[in-house]
Amino acid sequence: MDKYLVVILIFMIVTIPIALVEPSSGEFRDPPHIPLFYAAIAGIVIILVYSSYKERKERQQANAKRRSRK
Repeated sequence: MDKYLVVILIFMIVTIPIALVEPSSGEFRDPPHIPLFYAAIAGIVIILVYSSYKERKERQQANAKRRSRK
């Protein structure tokens, strides 16, 4: 996984508790920020899917390059 994707992934993971807990007081929010929570979950899923897709394509190219040398 690229460095910038890891940084964005960390921000998304930190966003989940912020959506549920008030940062200033530490208490649970009475109406939690549900759109923020689901946006963080969706961001995490998108990053993981994109990263695995990119790694699979790189692996396929490396395998094709290795096979063509013979």
